[in-house]
Amino acid sequence: METLYIEPGAPWENGFAESFHSQLRDEFLAVEEFESLPAARRLTAVWREDYNHHRPHSSLGYQTPAAYAASLTSARARQTGLAEIVV
Repeated sequence: METLYIEPGAPWENGFAESFHSQLRDEFLAVEEFESLPAARRLTAVWREDYNHHRPHSSLGYQTPAAYAASLTSARARQTGLAEIVV
């Protein structure tokens, strides 16, 4: 097994990562000015929270990534019989 090189800016090689990086650049890095590394980390955490928990994504049926992941987890639990039975 070896690492596969993916050329930067080549969305046909890894479309999900390239799409995310494009949004990160356009919506966050190009807009914010960071006064220090701790400030950059704080602002990044806020942006990531919004991106994953509050902002719906069209590719996920207009759900947030967190809600989509939760729906997959609960569907998988129902399929495997691990879901709680509520009486």
